[in-house]
Amino acid sequence: MKVGFISLGCSKNLIDTEATIGLFKKHKYEITNQEENAEILIINTCGFIETAKEEAINTILEMAEYKKKNCKYLIVMGCLVQRYYEELIKAIPEVDLFIKIDEYDKLWEKIENLIKRNIVVKSKTTINKKILDIPKMPMLKQNEFLERTVTTGQNYAYLKIGEGCSNRCTYCAIPYIRGPFVSRKKEDIIQEARELAKKGIKEIIVIAQDTTKYGIDIYGEEKLPELLEEISKIEEIKWIRFLYSYPEGITDKLIDTVATNPKIAKYFDIPIQHISDTVLRKMNRRTSKEQIKGLIEKIRKNIPDVTLRTSLIVGFPGETKEEFEELLKFVEETKFDKLGAFMYSKEEGTPASKLSEQIHGNTKKSRYNKVMELQQRISKEKLMEKLNKKYEVLVENISFDGKYYIARTMQDVPEIDGLVYIKNNKKEKIINKFVKCQITRNK
Repeated sequence: MKVGFISLGCSKNLIDTEATIGLFKKHKYEITNQEENAEILIINTCGFIETAKEEAINTILEMAEYKKKNCKYLIVMGCLVQRYYEELIKAIPEVDLFIKIDEYDKLWEKIENLIKRNIVVKSKTTINKKILDIPKMPMLKQNEFLERTVTTGQNYAYLKIGEGCSNRCTYCAIPYIRGPFVSRKKEDIIQEARELAKKGIKEIIVIAQDTTKYGIDIYGEEKLPELLEEISKIEEIKWIRFLYSYPEGITDKLIDTVATNPKIAKYFDIPIQHISDTVLRKMNRRTSKEQIKGLIEKIRKNIPDVTLRTSLIVGFPGETKEEFEELLKFVEETKFDKLGAFMYSKEEGTPASKLSEQIHGNTKKSRYNKVMELQQRISKEKLMEKLNKKYEVLVENISFDGKYYIARTMQDVPEIDGLVYIKNNKKEKIINKFVKCQITRNK
């Protein structure tokens, strides 16, 4: 049978999808990229904020149309299912199987039962032994190594080091969906990194909801620096980066590890969310304005060529005009290399959803636009600083017209940050190779 996959949401979700693809491939199913050819369609959903939920529902309904054609089984898994399991069963009967996150250890058993049940219902005398007699394979366990099918190409792969989150920010539903933070064993992570390296992966992107919390639950202390050092010992791995590091968890040891290890990108992705102490307290964040500013100053002092990325929330309940202006001033002064902003999304079940003084949608949109317009100007200034400088880049593709190779510097996260275009001189093929180039212009 042919199986098609759609993965929505974050890179952490993508890893779950890749592990599920791996299970199907071990069971000798054929994977297809064309939904119209799939006999089984699997959607891994996101349920983080309102826009993600809308995208997930629309995708499910769109894929349900294929049930009228070639698709025999429509399966939906992931965060949306974990959060709205009962409601989804009632609302979308076209789906044959919903799988919650806390059922991932029984994922293959549930899929087998669905197919067996359907075959028996269709014919009580003819049972497809080819499907029923397949040997049991490993379940999709959250914190164990699994043979994944990497879907991000030949050069980079995500490596999840923990599941869930224990920070309990008042606006965030992640702890209610995926539970508290649980670290994977270091040996298991290193094994997976080695397997990825054997497949030719050159860049490892370490991820978790908060990577700085790695190790606290099983080793009694933060172990991210040691883990990064261990991964860097794998010879085939050339670049390493880690994403989503909360400011309170960035220690001097971590800063020193990034500063001194040549394989680790001089890149910090620090979701600060706001700078007003009042708003930060309402968000149940564990840092203050003074601490955030001090951390940024320390990082830049110890790593002069560092790239700093952050994310902000505008329109949090009760955010005053003055507090927003304070945020704007901070962005102007700090000049982050990369910045993303979100309009506050009221998520049911979270403490922030119960706060009074919810901000009007138009105000949130206006504040979002102001932040992004300011950052656009800052980004242009940052790009100008790169002119005439030389960088080592990883070449990953070629433009449709064949005129340019498409590459990234070590300071650019795939599919999030910028790209480098190199003129194709037709003399040599450099795709999937590291080369050096000089930046001559930008846009």
